[in-house]
Amino acid sequence: MTNPTEKIIIGAREVVCFPALNLCVRAKVDTGAKTSCLHATDIHVEGRKGQQQISFVTLDETSATPRTVRCQLPLLDRRKVRSSNGHSDWRYVVETEVLLGEFREKIQLTLADRSRMKYPMLLGRSAMEQHLLVAPGAAYLQGSL
Repeated sequence: MTNPTEKIIIGAREVVCFPALNLCVRAKVDTGAKTSCLHATDIHVEGRKGQQQISFVTLDETSATPRTVRCQLPLLDRRKVRSSNGHSDWRYVVETEVLLGEFREKIQLTLADRSRMKYPMLLGRSAMEQHLLVAPGAAYLQGSL
């Protein structure tokens, strides 16, 4: 970002990249969701408490043909998260840098199976509140795949 006080306008759908994971995905922007969520399956936690790593399979949509990739990040936490339908689940939480146009910030993500959802990522309000404004009728204002 050129000016830290200037907010970036994003659409209701955007492409989000994760430099540490070397992947990009389509995301649905959801101001009603507090925490962001990334599609993840085949989740494994390794290591001693306080130094645990989590590995998972997710979708990389960087190329014309989306592919699944195994990723690994430090495990930050495990939290109870309530979905939009009121159902609560325990989810693993990781922290990694996200890139969305000029916006670059470290954010927290929960990991969940989103295979039945149209978008592999949900970008929640805690990732946006200080730097981004949402134009609900627009999509891919920060670029597309």
